Amino acid sequence: MTEPVNGPVSGPADRPLEEHGNRPTLRIQNLSVPRAERLVLRDVSLEITPGEVTTLLGPNGAGKSTLVLTVAGVLRASAGHVLLGDEELTKRAPEKVRAAGVAVVPEGRRLLGDLTVADNLRIATYSLSREDAAAGTAHALELFPELRDRLEVPARSLSGGQQQMVVLAQALASRPSFLLVDELSLGLAPIIVKRLVPTLAAVAESGVGVLLIEQFAHVALGLARRAYILEGGRIHYDGTADELKANPDLLHSAYLLRT
Repeated sequence: MTEPVNGPVSGPADRPLEEHGNRPTLRIQNLSVPRAERLVLRDVSLEITPGEVTTLLGPNGAGKSTLVLTVAGVLRASAGHVLLGDEELTKRAPEKVRAAGVAVVPEGRRLLGDLTVADNLRIATYSLSREDAAAGTAHALELFPELRDRLEVPARSLSGGQQQMVVLAQALASRPSFLLVDELSLGLAPIIVKRLVPTLAAVAESGVGVLLIEQFAHVALGLARRAYILEGGRIHYDGTADELKANPDLLHSAYLLRT
């Protein structure tokens, strides 16, 4: 099991909220999603605000990954809506969701291992113009300069931390308005998590709305302004990250507090 990340984690919650114009909010409204003939999500509602990190916490099997895959267009909802401002995303194909500005980093670091890092990044920007693809890749490499010397090596030869950087770089190369990250720290050494956390903070500060699903509550709550707890397919907490940090009994009840 991955060890907890010790020490304080700084992020947007430590800084004054910046205004990001009239950028639309990504809203999940009354979403219900079946999988294998069982309703995994039941009437779930939450919001992801531009320029902020929002965290979604909950025990294994609560439905967190199902929610991310539904927003991404991979799974279909039986009821409810995914809205980007007034734009309906609920029934769009994954490529249409990405084109609308919603990028997803799924659990498991899914890369094409036999292809080089450069090719994995190239595939992630195939739908962009040549100029936008080049600018997006340059932006991603600014965030993860460690990858510059690894561009021509197969992705499978990278460490787990480097692979997670590539997956994040793929998502960020398209300069999305919203970034959904499922289990940032899963299987990673604490030193790698400490390297990635400030990058997510910087992404949010640039105006991107970030949804972070994270196994270590203190990591997520150190970054986030708003927090939700999902249990049994339903939202059981909707409030500020600070309020949740101050309520350890609620964290214990959701099997979240790691020591």
